[in-house]
This record gives sequence, structure tokens and C-alpha cells, in this order.
Amino acid sequence: MVQTYQSPVRVYKYPFELVMAAYEKRFPTCKMIPVFLGSDIMHEFKSKDGAEHIVERRCKLNVDAPYLLRKLAGVEYVIFIQKNHLNRRKRTLDIFAHNESFSSRITINEHCHYSVHPDNPTWTCFEQDASLDIKHFFGFESTVEKIAMKQYTANVKKGKEVIEYYINELINEGVTYIPPWVGPAEDGKEEKEENPSQDSGLRSRSDSVGSQRSQHSLVLGATAATIQRKSLTPPDVETPSCSYGGDQNINKIDDDYIARFLGHLTTVEESQLVQLRRWLQKTHKGKIPKDAHILRFLRAREFNVEKAREMLVHSLAWRKLHNIDRILDGYKPPEILEKYYPGGWHYCDIDGRPLYILKLGQMDVKGLMRSVGEEAILRHVLAVNEEGLRRAEAATQKRGHPVSACTCIVDLEGLSMRHLWRPGIRALLRIIETVEANYPETMGRLLIVRAPRVFPVLWTLVSPFIDENTRNKFMIYGGKDYLGPGGLVEFMDKQYIPDFLGGDCFCDVSEGGLVPKSLYQEELVDKSPEEQPLSTDSLYQTAAVVKEFPHEVLMEVPEKGSVVTWDFDILKGDVTFTVFFCRKSVASQPYHQHHVSGPSGGGLGSVQYIDKSLMVGRDLSIVEPPNICRDGDSVQGSHVTSQPGRYILQWKYFDSTKPSFDFALTSHKSKVMYHTELLPSAAFKGSMSSLQSCQSGFSSLSAGTNSTQSLAGSCPSRSLTVPPR
Repeated sequence: MVQTYQSPVRVYKYPFELVMAAYEKRFPTCKMIPVFLGSDIMHEFKSKDGAEHIVERRCKLNVDAPYLLRKLAGVEYVIFIQKNHLNRRKRTLDIFAHNESFSSRITINEHCHYSVHPDNPTWTCFEQDASLDIKHFFGFESTVEKIAMKQYTANVKKGKEVIEYYINELINEGVTYIPPWVGPAEDGKEEKEENPSQDSGLRSRSDSVGSQRSQHSLVLGATAATIQRKSLTPPDVETPSCSYGGDQNINKIDDDYIARFLGHLTTVEESQLVQLRRWLQKTHKGKIPKDAHILRFLRAREFNVEKAREMLVHSLAWRKLHNIDRILDGYKPPEILEKYYPGGWHYCDIDGRPLYILKLGQMDVKGLMRSVGEEAILRHVLAVNEEGLRRAEAATQKRGHPVSACTCIVDLEGLSMRHLWRPGIRALLRIIETVEANYPETMGRLLIVRAPRVFPVLWTLVSPFIDENTRNKFMIYGGKDYLGPGGLVEFMDKQYIPDFLGGDCFCDVSEGGLVPKSLYQEELVDKSPEEQPLSTDSLYQTAAVVKEFPHEVLMEVPEKGSVVTWDFDILKGDVTFTVFFCRKSVASQPYHQHHVSGPSGGGLGSVQYIDKSLMVGRDLSIVEPPNICRDGDSVQGSHVTSQPGRYILQWKYFDSTKPSFDFALTSHKSKVMYHTELLPSAAFKGSMSSLQSCQSGFSSLSAGTNSTQSLAGSCPSRSLTVPPR
């Protein structure tokens, strides 16, 4: 496979003739490049008018390779042929180089181009491209390729330093100005090259002190004025303004611009950016995105040009299909979203990134979807992402350093399993997929605050759909951890911490809340529970809890720090819910299974693992105390295990009826629909410590729960479709 390299435009803030003089000082050897051992002139041509100078050199380079590889090759150095074509009339220098050594095994071609900066005639531009094709090399092709690219990129990086070093040498020697070439037609004289050693046009201070002093002052004055007046500007969305015309007529970017507007890139990364940009210029007829946008796709694909190209091309087609470039033109969210969508922009973080706040725990997912629909919500999220790109670009211009991403604070206060309404989850996953595909590397960091104990369930559902690089940017805080060291003050100025998170800064973000059912649109309302019974592939199970037969679930926990989660709805009657740790060995099969059949039972049954021989205190420890759960309650929670072993979740019938001489018309039985899961601590990317602070509370009990039993207050029932009772 042929490896290619293309550099951005490197700018020397010196006139072309002075740069050429510095370049010639590199020969026949260069003390700044130790691997360059020397060169001999093979052929030389000079035009009669002195405008053109062509030199072909044979250069000797040291082999910077492992000893074994040098022994196999039988050489200590390699030979390169270099041809330089200096055109003083056009003020250009083209350098073509190829390897003579091992040309049957390796082919290396390089082209360098010096020219006058199109916007500033007292500056010089340098461009470079090269290719490496290793056909066969004693079975060490991969090793040679890595060595060659490593050495080549190191020399590229050092190239600018070398030229500037010799420019400073010239200035120290008194050479501060070398006049441009003037042909016979301009001065009326036939100029011939009298002294070959002066082919670069080099003149010492003694040559230029007299008649050229005034011209020297004028040029330096013009240079200073031009430098103050002109600067390189970032490319525009469709027609970049950094254009270096010439014969190629291709828009280009320079290294100073990269450092100022894109940030630090390695030599190889610069090359890959240039390659992808040039490819887009050829295929998209100048209608290309900004360089920062291209760079995000390269970073998302670890600078694999082909993978980034494929991803970017699909995204550009998607943007065109849905007219995304115009989404912000006159966009106004529906009134319902303005009032009930709890998200908005709020100043910036400590690094200057735009800051977006989303009160997810206060969002009525079902209400929004039934009142405005999934498409309207998706379009609103896309508008937020587009606004984020616009704000990041403005921050880059304002702050003087690249700002390529945004920061998001997600407040989960109020989050419960009602947010895991299945149509809502499907919509969320679609939004995540769309954003991941079209807005990669736009998140600087995501701070999740006030994460309740139900959060692990939500995280388990959505995290597989989030790119790993994005997941690594998440910081999760349970309880009030976000107020302490390592909290929000690490990521934003204290003066900007929102008031609802304990700060002093007013935050004008909607509070969200329940969308009135009067705003629901009939065509967006899904079917009733009777018309849409729970599907057979549901995660949830249903069990009867009879007076003398509680229902129990055994969970084998392999390691400390694992999280036991539960989510259940009381479909009928009242129960108490308790979590035990069992010190005694329990069989994998329950000791008793009780089945209820007939019209009242419906085939539901209960399972028990705790027999009468097990005693609390001796064999069992209560890790979550009994909590009374009433008919209709939706309950979610989690427990961070302090040790490995057997944990038993128990639902037990609770008789809340008063004694009466009348016989109850119904049996002593309750019905529960539940889902439990065991999550490894590794799934939380080291954020489990933040959840520890809230592990003692029992979260998300509904208003019907006895307040003396609940530590978490009340919340509305979860909006899951359940079968009729």
C-alpha cells in the first residue's frame, strides 16, 4: 500500500529571496540535520538572464534504523537524487527528490514548492507532499514503513526550524535584504551569470549599504505595514478565503491557521487533514465544510482518512437531504417545547466551551412525544447541536484559541422509571444515533449531576449506543457530590454555577414539568393498554404474592461494588419490599414454588429461597429495610453491594385491611410486575464512587407510599404499558 503525505502551507514571514539564500546554506552539508551526510552536484543549468537555475544533486543520508535491519540491507547510508528548479522570474522553487538506493524494493517520491504568499508579497509559502511504496524488503516491510514515516515526519517538522536558523544566520552576517530578480527588459541590460557561486542572488551588507539603503528601508517599512494590515483568516463555509492561487488553483490552509483555529496537530494529522480536504475539494466542487468540521470526523475515526471520508460523505448527504445547513434560519421551536422542554444555553465552562443545561429529570417524555411528536423533538435537538457549533466558532474567534466542542450539564433530579417509557427510549436511541453519526467530537465533557439510584438502569440501556470516546467524557455525580472538590467548580467559574445547583447565577432554563393532556394530539397518542398488551419479549416478569408465600429473586453477586437494581409496579394490592444478604449457602433452585391457577390466579406464581431455618441476624442481613408499597406504585432503586455473595429481593404480602366480621370478597393476594438486573461496577467507568453517597436512600416511591417509610419522597407512576387488572 502506498503511504502518502501532504503538508499544510507553512509560512515564512520573510521575503522569497531571503528564504532562498537560507535554503542554499544547507548545502553541501547541514549541521541542523545530522542524518544529512553531504551532497554532490551532478548537473547544473543557469539561464543567460539569470532567471532560472536548475541543480541536480546526489545526497547521502544516514540510515536511522535498527542494527539488524542495516546488516540485512548491507548499507549504512542511502542515496537520494534531488532536482531543484529555481525560477526567479516567477519567484518559485520546486524540489523533486527520489531514492536511488533500494529503488527496486522501495519507491520514495517527494515534491516541495516554495512560492510568494498571495496576500503578502514579503512572505514565503512552503508546501510539501511525498509518497512511500514498499514493494518488498526482506520480510520487514511493516517495520521499514514505520521507520521511514517516523524519520520523514521528524525531518518535515524540523525543516522550518532549519530555514529560520539560516535566515537568522544571514541577518547576523548583515544580509537583511536581497532584491528580487529584474530582467533585461526592465533594466535595459543584458545580464549574464558571471559568478556561479552567487546563483542564489545573495548579497552582503557591503553590496547593499549604498544605493540600496533607501530601497531597503522602503521594503522593510512596507513589510511591517503589510504584516500589521494582513492576517490569514479561517476558510469560509463554502468558499475558503485562505486561497493560494498559482497553477493549482486549489484552496489551501497554512500551519499558522491550524495552530490558531484548529489546535495542535501532529505532522501526520496535518497531512491527513490536508488530504481529506483536497479530496473534498475535488469531489464536492468547492462546497465543503469548514476545516474544524472535517477535523472532528478525522478525530472520530482516529485519523483514518478513508473511514473519516466515508463517515463525512454520508453526513454531508444527510445534511443536504434534510436541509440542515438552514435549520437555524428563522427556526423557532413549537410553543410546547419552549415551555416544557427543560434545556437551554448558559454561559460557558472554564475552557471557554459553550455550556448547555438539560434538566432531564423534569422532562415529561411521554407528554412531549404525544403533543409535538418525535420528529419535532429530533429537529429541536439538531437545532441545539447546530447552535452549539455556531457558539463554539464564535468562542474561537473571541478567545484566541480553538474551541471545538461544548459542555453539557444534565440534571437528573426527579428521574424515575417513568422516563424509560419504551417509545421514549426508542426515540432517545434514534437521537443518539443521529447525533453520533453527524456531530462527532462536539462534546467536550458531559456532567451528570444529582444522579438517583435509578440512573444505573437508564445508563445500562443507553450506554451501548454511545461511542466509547464520548462515554469517556462523562462525569457522574450522585447526591450533592457536584458541590464538593472535583465537582462543578473544576469545570466552570463559580460565578456561573446555576442557582438551582447551589450557585448564585440565575439560570433561565425552562423548568419542564408535565405536559397537560389537553395538548396531546390524537394522532400521536398510542394505543391504550387494553389494545396494546405487554409484549412477550418484555424484560418484565409478573408474579403473585400470596399472604403466606412471598415472592423472592436470588442474585449471585461475584464482586464488591456490583449494583443490584430493581424496577417494579404493584399491579394489585399492597406489599413490603426488602433486600437481604444471605450468609448461608442457598441452592440455585428455590426450596418452594407456589402456583396460583384459575380465573383469579391466571397462572401466576411465587418463588421462595428463604426457608424457616434461616434467621435474620445469624444467617440473613437486611441491607434494604422493608418498605411498604401500595397498589399502583411504581418503584425503582439500586443497591451498591459491599461484599460478594447471595442477595435476595423479597416482595411480601401486606394486609392493610382493618379487622371486620365481614369476609373479604377477594383473596389475600397481590400482583407485582418486576425487572431486576445485576450491573458490574466496571460499567460505570470509575464513577461508582459518586453514586455511593446516595446508596442509603430508597428512591422514586410514589405519592401513595407511606412517607415515614420512604426516604426519597414521591414521584408520579412510571408510564409503562401494563395489562389490565
